Amino acid sequence: MAKKKAFALRINEDMLKAIEKWASDEFRSTNGQIEWILMKTLKEAKREPKPKSTNENESDS
Repeated sequence: MAKKKAFALRINEDMLKAIEKWASDEFRSTNGQIEWILMKTLKEAKREPKPKSTNENESDS
């Protein structure tokens, strides 16, 4: 699994409420929904992150 990095996100209150509702409808956490939206958008733009090879992941442990 990819390492996760925490950061602060400032977001419009109405936008956050809409994302929270969408997340609830999809049985996801708000954080999970934001990650899903970002990944979907990255894939559509053909900018998704390239997975690291297995050897690189093992050396990070």
